[in-house]
Amino acid sequence: MVRSVEAHEHGGKLLEGRSGMVSETLEKFRKQGVQIALDDFGTGYASLTHLKQFPVSHIKIDQSFVRDLECDPEDRAIVEAVIGLAKSLNLHVTAEGVETEGQARQLREMGCHAAQGYLFARPMNAAGLAEFLTSQSGTTAVTQRGDLQ
Repeated sequence: MVRSVEAHEHGGKLLEGRSGMVSETLEKFRKQGVQIALDDFGTGYASLTHLKQFPVSHIKIDQSFVRDLECDPEDRAIVEAVIGLAKSLNLHVTAEGVETEGQARQLREMGCHAAQGYLFARPMNAAGLAEFLTSQSGTTAVTQRGDLQ
């Protein structure tokens, strides 16, 4: 039994010229328990407007802001602002492209809910996922997924 489903809009193709229809469809999904995530938040495709137009429950901070988090004060300020915005709107936040313990630590300190990236695992197919999960006996899937809390 599926307990959680999340839909990701990526690349803006879904939204081009059809925001009214998309909004209605996403609202129907939300009423059925589907959580809507904006992927690559902070780039041209996922804008602040989408937070008002669509029933979003989750934003994913684009890796371009996470990559230099440890050494670029502007990236840090942007990530902190996005996390603060998400908190104000009661949205779940995931940081994409986390590759170092330092990035994960800073994101945790900022209040980011979850992270994904090479620090946790490389991309894999279904067979690789089954093997990965089997190899992680003694650790929880939640930890491996990148939950930061």
